[in-house]
Amino acid sequence: MIKQLKEFDTHFYDMVTVGERGQVVIPSKARKELGINAGDKLIAMKSHNGQAMVLVNMKKKEAKQMFDKMIKMFGEFAAKYSERG
Repeated sequence: MIKQLKEFDTHFYDMVTVGERGQVVIPSKARKELGINAGDKLIAMKSHNGQAMVLVNMKKKEAKQMFDKMIKMFGEFAAKYSERG
């Protein structure tokens, strides 16, 4: 369990607030590390249960491969936990 939390922590940047117009500010450390700049196109997608949202930077060459992996991963996760009922 501790190992999982430490792994999660390396991917956690900060808490964000949704403004009145539905906008959020991506933390500067995340923008720098992920190479996100003003005007970039990001795909916003939700997890199968609607509890999480992921932003995918489409300017990266690896974006399609990563997107395909994420879809597969979410599908496997959903199948695994739906079996538990």
